[in-house]
Amino acid sequence: MPLFETTSAGLILWAVIGYGLGAVPFGMVLAKIMGLGNLREIGSGNIGATNVLRTGNKLAAALTLLLDGGKGAVAVLLARVFANEDAVQLAALMAFIGHCYPVWLGFRGGKGVATFLGIMLALAWPVGFACCLTWLVAALISRVSSMGAIMAAALSTGWAVVLGYGEVLILAFVLTLLVFWRHRSNISRIKAGTEPKIGQKG
Repeated sequence: MPLFETTSAGLILWAVIGYGLGAVPFGMVLAKIMGLGNLREIGSGNIGATNVLRTGNKLAAALTLLLDGGKGAVAVLLARVFANEDAVQLAALMAFIGHCYPVWLGFRGGKGVATFLGIMLALAWPVGFACCLTWLVAALISRVSSMGAIMAAALSTGWAVVLGYGEVLILAFVLTLLVFWRHRSNISRIKAGTEPKIGQKG
């Protein structure tokens, strides 16, 4: 856990910046620009890359993945340049919350997987890389994107310990809880064997 070195005003500022970056709904924006329809009426109704892929447009899905991950990384990197580590981690947390609960969409956002991975890559790239590999392996084996997300989040704290990044342990744990909360319906469907496979159109 980082030392608390930033003033209250500074922490509020970086919380707002992090949330503002995270709240940009790139999936909705790209779907609109590329004429893919309303994501709320497609598949799961989610705004993330997995649901964008259900439109059949792989480019849009890839761009959504990169941009949703990028906004989490940008929040971390900006704060790291201009602020202390406590502000960095707060900006990271708020970017994730911004993605999941964006004010522009009535606080109905995405599941946060790409943003989570972008945050971890920017905070501690070996941990982030391990989480990305975990997602990839789990998703390839199960053919279920949410399974990859759940496994990546679940193992993130373990990767932080093993790879020597204890300073991100608490944030990784909090983000893991949030990922699990956002995926609670997916977990129920996985248990029931009804969770859609990757690329399956809704």
